[in-house]
Amino acid sequence: MKAHRREVRVARLCRVLGVSRSGFYASGRRPEGVRSRERKQLLGVIRRIHDDVDQVYGAPRMLRELRADGHRCGRHRVARIMRAAGLRARLRPRRRPRTTDSRHALPVAPNVLAQAFRSESPDRVWVGDITYVPTGEGWLYLAVLLDLCSRRVVGWALDRTIDRSLTLRALAMALLRRKPGSELLHHTDRGSQYAATDYQLELEAARIRCSMSRKGNCYDNAVAESFFATLKKERVHHRRWRTRDEARSDLFEYIEGFYNRRRRHSALGYRSPVEYEETLKSA
Repeated sequence: MKAHRREVRVARLCRVLGVSRSGFYASGRRPEGVRSRERKQLLGVIRRIHDDVDQVYGAPRMLRELRADGHRCGRHRVARIMRAAGLRARLRPRRRPRTTDSRHALPVAPNVLAQAFRSESPDRVWVGDITYVPTGEGWLYLAVLLDLCSRRVVGWALDRTIDRSLTLRALAMALLRRKPGSELLHHTDRGSQYAATDYQLELEAARIRCSMSRKGNCYDNAVAESFFATLKKERVHHRRWRTRDEARSDLFEYIEGFYNRRRRHSALGYRSPVEYEETLKSA
């Protein structure tokens, strides 16, 4: 009634709501009740905890956090306060985005690589793929190209949308950095981002042969899948990025600062990709 008394006369509000005018005016003069004060104080604590845990607690965990902090309250009361304040656990989206759309009419290349995951020299075989990472602002998509010899990430790109511009930017980075010769084989899945005409034209202009996995066979691109599993195990699953920019900065540090230059790979005799390539050059 207090919120609407400027818009509607008090007498009409009292008549509609079945409240006496004397009772309404008397309520404004009464001191705030003990339960009301306790509820406000508890709500303040709940809001602080809700922010501290990045909004992932519902009423059951919130109750245990409150009790551990010395607050005596029941689960139903906590649930009511949270519900009234619009506070709820922020759940991770259950529906995961699709990164491969092979249901298209674009031409696809044969599987030239045929699971031959060894290469004696750099820039003879690149493998590429796309994955996604969660942020507080939504999904962030990552496209990579790895050298099959050194397992080095030679090109990569991040974006909030998953289309051919993402993979084209990863390819552009790899071409600029490596300047490969005509003996290079480029292997990916059959996704529309790789089968797109403009992507294929870039490969043709660089005299790069194209190879694509068989439909629905993830083992044909196992090296790229393995990199994404490592990335998520070592970095993504231990981070909670509030923004896409935070994720971009952290993923840059992982790929360029740690994975390429410092991470020891068992497949490389426990050397980093950069160190392994330097060893090949000096051999």
